[in-house]
Amino acid sequence: MSNAVNNLLKALGEEAGLSPVENEHIFTSGRKKWLAGILPSELLNKSVKHAVETLVTLNESGEFYKIFPDNIETPNYGDRWGRSANYIEINNRAIAEMEGDRTKNGILSSIKLLPAIPPSAKSWANCVILSQIFPNIYGDGYNKGPFEENSIYGIKLNAGYSANIADFDIELSPEEQFRAFNDLAHIHGLKTGFRTVISADQIKVAKPYENDVTFDWNNPEHQELFINEHVKLMKLGFEAVFIDSAKHIGGYDMANYTGVGALPGYEQMQYILYEIRSRSGKTTISFAGEKSTGDFERYRKLGLTTGTAFVPPDNYDKVKCWSEKLKYDKDYAPGVEVSNDNDEGGRTYEERLNRINSILFAYEYPSDKLASFMQMEDLFPLRYDTNTHHLMMTNPSYSTDGTAQSHWENLFTREDGRAYNAKVGELFAYALNL
Repeated sequence: MSNAVNNLLKALGEEAGLSPVENEHIFTSGRKKWLAGILPSELLNKSVKHAVETLVTLNESGEFYKIFPDNIETPNYGDRWGRSANYIEINNRAIAEMEGDRTKNGILSSIKLLPAIPPSAKSWANCVILSQIFPNIYGDGYNKGPFEENSIYGIKLNAGYSANIADFDIELSPEEQFRAFNDLAHIHGLKTGFRTVISADQIKVAKPYENDVTFDWNNPEHQELFINEHVKLMKLGFEAVFIDSAKHIGGYDMANYTGVGALPGYEQMQYILYEIRSRSGKTTISFAGEKSTGDFERYRKLGLTTGTAFVPPDNYDKVKCWSEKLKYDKDYAPGVEVSNDNDEGGRTYEERLNRINSILFAYEYPSDKLASFMQMEDLFPLRYDTNTHHLMMTNPSYSTDGTAQSHWENLFTREDGRAYNAKVGELFAYALNL
């Protein structure tokens, strides 16, 4: 297999040779290193090569590679790693390059942000979840006004990958770009995954020379397409899928269902998850379900690894109590949210830090830790007039002059965000050697 990172550098017109990078914002916890006390724009305004050199400089082995290695293995936490992982969702569309009305190259921006994601701990993994991989149904490749709908929850299958995310202006396939992202995440000590949707009316199937059709779970060809699209991504190095609306699979608790369209049946989804694992040849895949609360056995038998929104995140003692209750359940256990994709802002920095403290430390032994779920905003606070959910539903540019640099500088808060990010870094610094 060719070296995807070196191929990406070549496609971007860069030399493969690497040089060490100095940075005053390096946080250290044992042998683990990352950047904190930092503003995202300070990384997003740099080149992809600078990101690669930074990641190689920070890598846990302590060895600096003058050429990026050919073989990078995923961090090894066993097959059940997802049961205790911290899932950190990065809205790769929001941090993509906004040039005029175009949105592009979100995977390159995600690579640039990786050095500021804390690596995995001794006892459990950190996993980056990308919000978008597939094209969104309306307005893919374009940004719109801050109140014009451009939802990330409507996706198109059989149409390749999103123009928001892949770089289609270079001679390197989107698949190789994703492979490069995964190799770089792995050398930094991170697992990776992506968000998917299962509500039928939120999925379109592209057909050559025909109009798109609405996805139908009763159509065997559509089911097969869904499986194969996800298997392809697993073979590129991803190991986790966050499943939107997973709680309601098989018609469960439909009174609280807020998606649009039919959902797969229970046994049908069992088959789908089994096939994704089987066809990809990966026993390590973690399936995390949105709001899979209540009947834990139901979700375990479904094939999920963990789920959100059951354990109260603001109460350290309750998180620790549930950690104790569930410590022997290693196939499936619910997790704790710092925030989710429906977060509409308004939470103080202190409240977020309190939740992060709970998810990182509320257990008797590190092996008992519950999974957790965070959003980009929990590490890098967003500007005050937007929020996580708004950026999932719309795709505005905050540039004041039409450039990507201005968008990146204005998407996040400034010095108070830097101070908050340093405090998050301090919490992770205490946790990573547990």
